[in-house]
Amino acid sequence: MEESVQELLRAARRAIVEARRDVKALEQIRVRYLGRKGELTQLFKQLAGASENDRPRFGKLLNEAKLQLESGIAAALGQAKKQEHSGKEQFDVTVPGRSPVRGHLHPITQTALEISRIFNWLGFETVEGPEVELDYYNFEALNIPRDHPARDMQDTFYVSEDVVLRTHTSPLQIRTMEKRRPPIRIIAPGKAYRCDSDVTHTPMFHQVEGLMVGENISFGDLKGILTIFVHQMFGPDVGLRFRPSFFPFTEPSAEVDIQCVMCAGRGCRVCSDTGWLEILGSGMVDPEVYKMVGYDPEEVTGFAFGMGIERIAMLKFGIDDLRLFFENDLRFLRQF
Repeated sequence: MEESVQELLRAARRAIVEARRDVKALEQIRVRYLGRKGELTQLFKQLAGASENDRPRFGKLLNEAKLQLESGIAAALGQAKKQEHSGKEQFDVTVPGRSPVRGHLHPITQTALEISRIFNWLGFETVEGPEVELDYYNFEALNIPRDHPARDMQDTFYVSEDVVLRTHTSPLQIRTMEKRRPPIRIIAPGKAYRCDSDVTHTPMFHQVEGLMVGENISFGDLKGILTIFVHQMFGPDVGLRFRPSFFPFTEPSAEVDIQCVMCAGRGCRVCSDTGWLEILGSGMVDPEVYKMVGYDPEEVTGFAFGMGIERIAMLKFGIDDLRLFFENDLRFLRQF
C-alpha cells in the first residue's frame, strides 16, 4: 500500500508539472486521480480489505496523499487561470478614454434658481417655511375664512381639521409680516400640495410667492417689477399684459399673460390660438390681510404675486406635458 501511494504521488506530480499552464489538462489530472473512479479513490476502496492493525495507518497515508494532490492541483490551476486571464486582458492604449457621465440640476431646480436669481437681483430676500401648515396661515390670515367660496378653488390635503399640507407658499408672507415691520421685500419658493393630477397638474408642485410692503407702493411698482422679471426670464422682446382677476388676499388683482413663446403671439395649439399664455397671479395686498398681522392699512401699501415654477419651466423649455418632470426618464432629463 505504501509503495502504491508513493508511486501514485510521484506520477501525479510529474503530470502536474508538465501541464502547469494548461487548465484543461490540469482538470483532467484532477479527475484521473481524485475523481469518483480516480486512482487514489480506488486505493481508498482497498482499505476495507486491510487488517484492523493496518487500516488506521493506511487511512492516514491515503488522506495525506489526497491533501497533497488537492493542494498541488489547486495551486497549478490557479496559476494557469491567472496566466490565461492576463493574456486576454491586454490594454489598447490607442483607444480613446471614456469620460465619466456628469449629473446636472433638474430643469425645475434650474428654473427655480433662475427665478430666485432675478428677484434677488431686484432686492428680494428668499425665505422658507413649513410645508405642513396651520389652516390659519394657509387660509384665514390670507382673508380666506372657512366659509369662503375661494376654498373650493384649492383641493386641500387635510392632516387634521386645523392642519393642512400648504396649498401655496403664501403663508410665508403672513409669517414674515408677523415677525417684521415694513419695508419688506421677499420671495418664498417651495413645494405646495393640492388634490389634483392631470397633464397640467400634479399633487405636489413648486411655487414662488412674492411680497413687497412699504410706504407709497403702487400698482405701477408691481407692473414694473413683473415686467423686468418677464424680460429677464423670457427675453426683452416678449410682450406681456395684465388682466383683471380676483384673489381673496389682493385687491385689485391681475393675472399676467405673456406672448406665446411657441408661436411668438401668432396663435397656436399651445395658446389656443390667442397668442397669449397666463404665467402668474398678482395684486395689491388687501387691507384685511394687513389687519391680521397688525399693520395699519392707512400707513403701508404693497403688492403680492405668485407663480408655478413648473409652468415657467414648461414655457421656457417648450415642454407640453407636466408629468415628464416627475418620471425621471434620463432621455428627457439629459436634454437640460
